[in-house]
Amino acid sequence: MSDFFQNGVIATFHRLGELQLSKLEKDLKEFSSTNPIGLVLPSLYREYASGALPNIMAHLKRVKYLKEIVLCLDAAEPKQFKEVKKAFADHKNFKIIWNDGPRMKKLYQLLEKDNLHPGGRGKGRAVWIAIGYVLARGKSRVIALHDCDIVSYNRGLLARLCYPVANVNSEYEFCKGYYSRYTDQLYGRATRLYFTPFMNALEKILGYLPFLVYMDSFRYALSGEIALRRDLALAMRIPSDWGLEVGTLAEVYRNMALNRICQVDIADTYEHKHQELIPDNPERGILKMSIDITKSVFRTLATEGVQFSEGFFKTLNNIYLKIAQEAVVRYENDAAINHLNFDRHSELGCVEAFAVGIKLAGETFWENPSKPNLLPNWHRVSAAVPEFFSLMRKAVAEDND
Repeated sequence: MSDFFQNGVIATFHRLGELQLSKLEKDLKEFSSTNPIGLVLPSLYREYASGALPNIMAHLKRVKYLKEIVLCLDAAEPKQFKEVKKAFADHKNFKIIWNDGPRMKKLYQLLEKDNLHPGGRGKGRAVWIAIGYVLARGKSRVIALHDCDIVSYNRGLLARLCYPVANVNSEYEFCKGYYSRYTDQLYGRATRLYFTPFMNALEKILGYLPFLVYMDSFRYALSGEIALRRDLALAMRIPSDWGLEVGTLAEVYRNMALNRICQVDIADTYEHKHQELIPDNPERGILKMSIDITKSVFRTLATEGVQFSEGFFKTLNNIYLKIAQEAVVRYENDAAINHLNFDRHSELGCVEAFAVGIKLAGETFWENPSKPNLLPNWHRVSAAVPEFFSLMRKAVAEDND
């Protein structure tokens, strides 16, 4: 984004001028001798079948500063796992975690036995176990993570994401990526029409709260691209549901001083699979995601001392609707000046669906405000099952061999 505006309470690093990729990668190669960098890729088999993951892996073959790449493969049958393993067999420093394999299932059962519930299948568990495996190997001091459905992927995205945290002269321990979401129209509905108006509505009701100011400082809080240092990865709990991205930011807030948190513009545009919005089905797609995120925010606010009432949720819904509907008008004019397509009826329909999601999330939270959704941090796992890291290394090695 072509500005240099610093707002909020975290540092923002902009994309100014042409990308100097060769210089970035040269610096990262030097940094990696002190701060080795590992990359975590949570992926479904369908992202391999779609061609998105093979394209990403082709780009990564030319990246020289990574110490290791860990692909956590979900929703893959034995034949599909073997297919993916064969396709990437010539990649160096590369391992696949077969999340549906019998060895990994035994490890999850071991955790359940010790009351360390690893959650069900999903991106949250995939990210959690992949980070745990990187920690178990002990080779990387910096861990980067990005999605595997990125159609517009390039090496510059990864380099800019890693740079602030890998930089040996930097104090930053957590970095969040952000970008513009558009092609011939505006995308990013969950951020534009749900999350930002939702944050604004909470601020209007609750007034000044440091946590809300922090969350509203992120330009794309729902992005899946982060980089963090090893100590934070050991201490951080990860949500098991679709509240992963926002729940992760809440955990970073709990564990880190604000001057060690930053965000960086990692791409001119960003194109990936668009989640479907089914207004009458709160168990699927982008509506399910918004409900899980809303519950995650409510839980975090409760730990910050906010006391809720039934009247609060009704007021919140009405204020959200007003703010989000006003946002639609702004985005319509933004699209017009940039000659992008814009469907006001569809956008307002999204707002109404998100309002229903916020209402449902409030009702669920009110019934059981203390229901946990966070997976245990790796300090706790290591304390409860000291041999778990070695068991995980062995399981992944046997799957890969």
